[in-house]
Amino acid sequence: MSHRRVNKRTGAIAGAAAAALVGAAVLLPHANASDDKEATPRTFAGPAAAQVGTALADDLGGDAAGWFFDNESRRLVMNVLNDEAAEAARARGAEARIVENSMAELRSATRKLSASASIPGTAWSIDPKTNKVSVIADRTVTGQKMAQLEQATGGMAGMVSVKHSQGEFKPFAVGGDAIFSGGSRCSLGFNVDVGGAPGFLTAGHCGPAGTTWTSDAAGAQTLGSTAESVFPVADFSLVMYDDPATEAPSAVNLQDGTAQEITQAAEASVGMEVQRTGSTTGLSDGSVTGLDATVNYGNGDIVNGLIQTDVCAEPGDSGGAMFAGDAAVGLTSGGSGDCTQGGETFFQPVTTALEAVGATIGAGGGAGAGAGDGAGDEGAGDQEGQDGENGAAGGAGQGIGQGQGQGAGQQGEGVGQGAGNGNGAGDGRQEQGTGQNGQGTGGDGSH
Repeated sequence: MSHRRVNKRTGAIAGAAAAALVGAAVLLPHANASDDKEATPRTFAGPAAAQVGTALADDLGGDAAGWFFDNESRRLVMNVLNDEAAEAARARGAEARIVENSMAELRSATRKLSASASIPGTAWSIDPKTNKVSVIADRTVTGQKMAQLEQATGGMAGMVSVKHSQGEFKPFAVGGDAIFSGGSRCSLGFNVDVGGAPGFLTAGHCGPAGTTWTSDAAGAQTLGSTAESVFPVADFSLVMYDDPATEAPSAVNLQDGTAQEITQAAEASVGMEVQRTGSTTGLSDGSVTGLDATVNYGNGDIVNGLIQTDVCAEPGDSGGAMFAGDAAVGLTSGGSGDCTQGGETFFQPVTTALEAVGATIGAGGGAGAGAGDGAGDEGAGDQEGQDGENGAAGGAGQGIGQGQGQGAGQQGEGVGQGAGNGNGAGDGRQEQGTGQNGQGTGGDGSH
């Protein structure tokens, strides 16, 4: 996928979080795809595919071996271990592939790597498209380090693939502008609500608890202080605004004078199309390439449970928002390469951070997506997103099916309800204020 950059605007991100899963993946020709003559796979919208894929994987249990969304064919591809599971997957509208490696075996391989290949400059994640553990070694992994990696992976033929990166894995944080702490610059991720008080999420490696953040390099305009910070193991922190009356709009800056409203937080899926916005490189896009990734940044800084992507990023983009449509997905952690040559990047899942700090997106907006049936063929569904519980005003309802329609979402996220085999989405509205201090959309636009 090509990568797109938009020159940054002066100012930081007006952040926020919420979810909608969209996908992009290409089926590999060598995969052991089973012959599906019994049923024609359904076409899905990305969010519906994510709901069905997650539910189907839970139902199949150990007979499922991961799934991904093929954006070109609009199909949900489910990896299974036997014909019985393949039949069950087809009955739910998925395309079934019988593969060799179970999820239990792949997870066991990642544990072995953690025990025997804890080498600075390495990263690995489970890739459902290849049904293997994908291991990446950056340019610092040479000599004895490379020998150790080869020894660790040598006994896992058929289960592990190894590739080399021209860049060097490192957390993306340097001195500069955007949100500042002393001489360090990072990027604001998503605004959140913590028990009625406004705050925001950013990367944990940007600063420990007690770190004071400002919106300018001179330190004249204080934003708030870090209340909780986790790094390594994970990579997120919660900053609480000093002024409890601070407006914290649920939106991210698209760096072109506009903003994307964020209404929910979503889990990532392999093949999901995402965008990232940061204070160094502006807006870039790409797709999710791996989940539950482990990255060794060196100096004992090992982070687990990350989202791996091919979206470019550079120092200073740390903490910035990764999102899919109106859904918050991740916080920029680190990676290799740059936005000229590309590279691999890693993100802290937003859902994990929200749960850990007891926060919700925006002014109390909850996360999740409704499932229901609408009527009509693709692009012609009709259904309503009904009132969701614990949501902020203005939300979205989503349905599962082959059609796609628009309805009205009220009071946060709704559950799509209707008749037929369609896919409908409720479309809520949330007002945004104008930037009060500096640039941006809504609230304190200098963030």
